[in-house]
Amino acid sequence: MRIGIDATTWWNRRGFGRFTRLLLTAMLAEPRGHEFVLFVDQPPTPEMLRPHVKVVQVQTSATVTEAAVADGSRRIVDLLAFRSAVGRERLDVMYFPAVYSWYPTSGGAPAVITFHDAIAEHYSELIFPNRLGRFLWTAKTWLARRTSKGFTTVSESARDEIVRYLGIPGDRIHVILEAADPSFRPVTDGAALADTRARLKLPADARLLIYVGGLAPHKNLLRLIEAYAQALDTPAAADVHLVFVGDPEGDGFHSNYQALRARVDGDPRLGPRVHFTGFISDADLVALYSDAMVVAMPALSEGFGLPAAEAIACGTPVIASQGGAVAEVVGKAGLFFDPLDVADMARVIVEIASDPARVAELTAACSPRAAELSWPRAAAATLDVLERYARTR
Repeated sequence: MRIGIDATTWWNRRGFGRFTRLLLTAMLAEPRGHEFVLFVDQPPTPEMLRPHVKVVQVQTSATVTEAAVADGSRRIVDLLAFRSAVGRERLDVMYFPAVYSWYPTSGGAPAVITFHDAIAEHYSELIFPNRLGRFLWTAKTWLARRTSKGFTTVSESARDEIVRYLGIPGDRIHVILEAADPSFRPVTDGAALADTRARLKLPADARLLIYVGGLAPHKNLLRLIEAYAQALDTPAAADVHLVFVGDPEGDGFHSNYQALRARVDGDPRLGPRVHFTGFISDADLVALYSDAMVVAMPALSEGFGLPAAEAIACGTPVIASQGGAVAEVVGKAGLFFDPLDVADMARVIVEIASDPARVAELTAACSPRAAELSWPRAAAATLDVLERYARTR
């Protein structure tokens, strides 16, 4: 079987870029005898160059990571260039690891798309800075739904949200779980941890409550700051510092960094205790996860919550919004709160800060849960779906 894959999101620095890299790497490592055709808009990486892989580099006026952003759009001529490239290959199925980079295809191969979530539909006012961006996204996802045969997503919570807000029948949506990169493992070398703190300008002796991800409005970070401020009123949290890890500019997506910064700078207690690291390397991220007291995931909605999987792979428990995808991912390795209730969020922060036995219990649950998540398993599930929807010759 010849499987076409749009691999343009490989270079994206957000969660679905990491998803693309790790999933495709695992799929290409276990090809089941299939041939893959990767469509890209940048020179291929070494991981793509394999005997059973053909790479088609399409010449465009701008890459997907440059053009498909919250306040921008891709040029029609670039979409047509990809459409033509796909049409020239004899494919049995065409796969898009993220609807973010979808385009109409030709050649008759059935399409399968991963919808990571329906956050853009559920919280559109928090995602798009203008009406044009919202209109273009709505038009694209409508066409993608109408012209595709099958769909995958990354959690049962995301599946339920997609059914509700996008109207895709549930029996056409197949859940494939994500996982942390294998490099995300506990770091116990004290010198390495201290070096990372020093490089990121974090205090050497503070306990760290960290958030990793986009600084977008739907991530609910203003409430996290308010909850942290309330927690500081208790002696148990006096030595806890809050760390935000993520690109302040949003990497092309809507960001409310300025509002977060203003809230922190406006409170003399918060200024010395809240830190914004910007984008950091994976090596620093692994060390920071390992060194943290806890990782916070307060978003109003998540498709999966990859930082939560990375945190537990590094042996660090998670506090997160109740009832959503992150709760599904971390299970017994986390504590949960109402994301709309600042006082409830503060209560959980104080519980973590004041109860070492509870933290030890959560930490013990990290490794078993992390072991249940793997990219080879996700790749196998994805190949199952592609084989199901591939056309027969």
